Amino acid sequence: MMTIQELIVVEGVDDVAAVKKAVQAEVLPVHGFAVRSGVTLDKIRFASERVGVIVLTDPDYAGRQIRKTIEKAVPNVKHAYISRKEGTRGDNIGVENATSEVIRAALEKARFKLVEERQEFSLQDMGYYGLSADAGSRALRQKVGDRLRIGYGNTKQFLTRLNHYNITREELEALLREIEDSSSRKK
Repeated sequence: MMTIQELIVVEGVDDVAAVKKAVQAEVLPVHGFAVRSGVTLDKIRFASERVGVIVLTDPDYAGRQIRKTIEKAVPNVKHAYISRKEGTRGDNIGVENATSEVIRAALEKARFKLVEERQEFSLQDMGYYGLSADAGSRALRQKVGDRLRIGYGNTKQFLTRLNHYNITREELEALLREIEDSSSRKK
C-alpha cells in the first residue's frame, strides 16, 4: 500500500475512510466549515511545519471554500484534486465516492501553489490553446484539469491555476497533443 508522509486534510469522516482505504497516511477531517476553528487550523499549521499537508476536498463549491480557508491560514500546503465525475455517485459529490486508484493518482499529483506571482500563461494563451472562447473550451478545460489534477475552473480560474501550480508550457502542450491524439483515434 502506498504511504504518504504528509497529513491529508479532508472534509468529513467518510472521506477519511476512503483515503485510508487507498493509502497509508494520517488523515484529518475538518468537518466542513468547522475548518474555520482556531484549533483545526492550528493542527494544520503544526503538521505543515513538521511533515507537510495535502488538502483533498470535494470537487464542489463547499470544497473550494474550505480549500481557500486552509490556504489563507496555511499558505504552504499542497493541493490534490479529484474531478466532479470521479467524485460523483448518484446526486452525492465527494471524495468518499472516488475509487482508491483515483485518490492515489490525485495524491501523487499534489502540487504546491507558488507564493510568488508567476505569469507563464496569459488570457491570450487560453484562447490560443482552445481553453477559452471556443465551442469546446469548457470541455477541454475539464479534460486538462482532470489530467493535470488541478481541478476545473472557468477561464480566469483555470489561468490562475496553470500559473500558480507551476504548470510548464511544455507540460500543457504535451497534454493537449495527447488529448487531440486520443480524440482523433476515437473518430
